[in-house]
Amino acid sequence: MAEGDRIFASHGEWIKGHPREGDVALLEYTVSKAAELSNPMDPSSEPTGKTTFVIDEVYASPTGIAKHWQETPSWSEMSSGAAPAWIAKATVTTLHNGTVVQALS
Repeated sequence: MAEGDRIFASHGEWIKGHPREGDVALLEYTVSKAAELSNPMDPSSEPTGKTTFVIDEVYASPTGIAKHWQETPSWSEMSSGAAPAWIAKATVTTLHNGTVVQALS
């Protein structure tokens, strides 16, 4: 888990350089984590021993996510191979160009 914390801290610093205005704007960015539960619908269920990290990035348009992936090699954790190595040991689900259908701010 410490490696995940370190990688996401680095990602947070790197993503601060993303545009915040225009067609490619990063509108929202969050990273959260919690113990994975044996029953995800029961908060009192036993933890599995795994940690779940959720990263959520919302862009003004699909052009923003395309620009993000174009710039990803400039993130030191990606170019060094540290992020891909850590991700290879995890279960990863991605949603590219998803549409926000509900949000509270």
